[in-house]
Amino acid sequence: MAAIAFKPGTYRDDFTFRNSEEAIRHFPFPFDKDSYMYAVNIEQHMPGPKKSATEFPIDVDEHYVAEMADRAMVLKEDPLRCQSQPHMITAEWDLLELLMSSMARDYPEHFALLRDGDRWHWINRPLGIEHRFTFGDTTTLPYGPMEYITRQCQGDFCLLDQRNDNLWMDAGIVTTQADWSLDFNLGMDFMEWHGPVPLAHDLGVFDRALKFLLNLQQGRPVRRLNWTMTVNPRLDTSPENYHKWGKDRASVTPENVGEKVHLRVELQALWRLPRSNAIVFSIRAYLIAMREVVTVPKWGRRLHRVLESLPPELVDYKGLTRYRDYTVAYLADYDDGAPTSPGFGPD
Repeated sequence: MAAIAFKPGTYRDDFTFRNSEEAIRHFPFPFDKDSYMYAVNIEQHMPGPKKSATEFPIDVDEHYVAEMADRAMVLKEDPLRCQSQPHMITAEWDLLELLMSSMARDYPEHFALLRDGDRWHWINRPLGIEHRFTFGDTTTLPYGPMEYITRQCQGDFCLLDQRNDNLWMDAGIVTTQADWSLDFNLGMDFMEWHGPVPLAHDLGVFDRALKFLLNLQQGRPVRRLNWTMTVNPRLDTSPENYHKWGKDRASVTPENVGEKVHLRVELQALWRLPRSNAIVFSIRAYLIAMREVVTVPKWGRRLHRVLESLPPELVDYKGLTRYRDYTVAYLADYDDGAPTSPGFGPD
């Protein structure tokens, strides 16, 4: 595999984030038909097409270095974005092993992991990190094992403890979330942290999802796509920082919608961890501007039809009310009424 050409970009202030043509094609477009209703849509986390976001279990792309810089800034401003209850330490080491081994195996040009029993040697070339440590000994790392490795991996990660026929969010690092708070949700069970989602509870979506996840097996991870929209390419749209990003919604005009409005897709995956029997829930956020979406004709047509027919409850829940009409009007210029092919990928 060729080395990744990492691109500069910022997710705050001057918002210099952009997707290359390759990154646009890499984007996990979340709609396989011309309408949308909330669903579990879980599938096996198997290798996807070459150069797609699902080619490897852990995706590293051109925005890696920029995202890690943004994560460091968030954690400096608010250390509570990374928390772990004491009984989750074994799960933290499980997560470190999963991420290090995956990244070293699938991106050997950029990462390496050498193991001699419990003596491990980790090399992260893009971030200039080389560290020897003892697996299982927290004193040999500069942070706890979860924080150490997730400061070097794109996406948010929650560690879910399984007990009493439920899943409990007892650890996590969450710096790129779509308007929810780890500090608020820490210690909640599965139904409690999904409480705000409209329609899905009435449809029994979460009852089925919980039953499925309680039986998740080691070596058989699963994934799903979730989506929302956001104004400006801002990764940190947390409740804690609502005063910074909430006002952005009022800044959209017919003239700037193509540049400002972004489709935000989360590639969510879940693994059963071997020592702790916990589940790791990874939430990798991808951003793409409307002007970038329409460079793929099928996606421009389909997103127009999805947003135009979206139920009012979901328009409100996803925070689109102020700028949905502008976005639909912008996309209408790229919808010629032609049929769209089945599936997520470009024609």
